[in-house]
Amino acid sequence: MFSIHPSALLPACSPALQDVCVPTRSGEDELRGNATLLSPVELEILVRLDGSLTLAQILSGMAHVSAQAFAQALRGLGDRRLLEMVEKDLFQVRLQGQLDKLALGVAPAEADASLASLGRAGYCVGIARARGNPRSRPAGTTLTAVVVEDEPNLAKFVQSYLSFDGFQVRLAANRAQVSAEFSKLPIPDLVLLDVMLPDADGFEILLRLRQHNAFRNVPIIMLTGKATREAVIKGMAGGADGYVTKPFEAEALMRAVRTVLGIPNAPAQGADPWVNRDANAPRLRTSRTGH
Repeated sequence: MFSIHPSALLPACSPALQDVCVPTRSGEDELRGNATLLSPVELEILVRLDGSLTLAQILSGMAHVSAQAFAQALRGLGDRRLLEMVEKDLFQVRLQGQLDKLALGVAPAEADASLASLGRAGYCVGIARARGNPRSRPAGTTLTAVVVEDEPNLAKFVQSYLSFDGFQVRLAANRAQVSAEFSKLPIPDLVLLDVMLPDADGFEILLRLRQHNAFRNVPIIMLTGKATREAVIKGMAGGADGYVTKPFEAEALMRAVRTVLGIPNAPAQGADPWVNRDANAPRLRTSRTGH
């Protein structure tokens, strides 16, 4: 038996696994444009690109993805011009090669570098995907949203913003309130979910909702200051339909909401019913971090 090196699977025009890449301007727009059609693997690669990791290091950090799937996703990103190579420091490349030889193995060293990159704070993203099998609703039905957010002012602001557009909004700020709101009828059409709550973890709530038959197909957007690449990937892999980091533009949030609910974009002419009536609406910020 013999194995094929992953670089052999890349098309000639693609970057090599030793190359360092970053998202292009179009790639950045894809991550912050509030709507994407990228596959999960393509999206994860684009999130992981940080301008310092080689593609080999990124691949080593994606143990759940085969070399073939990785190469196919790179090809897709390249065809869409969503990534580009960056200039490498030759001295740094040689130094890194020597360090790799001193390490127990190249693959573990690359995986460790990938893990360190994922944990860096300050990452900014606003992205959402439409559900493949949205829940059916009778015409004229009032949409219901549950907003899980423990910062009172922010929760009220989001509630008001959703209410402007006809949502019935229920708020939850802790474990007991989350349990109570998700036990009520009607089942919500949308969930906006913070990650860090006083006595609960948003990722755990996400997994429990996705394991429950009644909530399996409810669109969920993570709305949080948990701003690392690792958190974004964890949320999307856990079944979230969108991930919006704080601080965020309120109108950008509503575009993400429209995307996950499968509501068409507003026409170019005329008022957009999904845009805040107050043209001077402030950017939503919270004084705390990690929420």
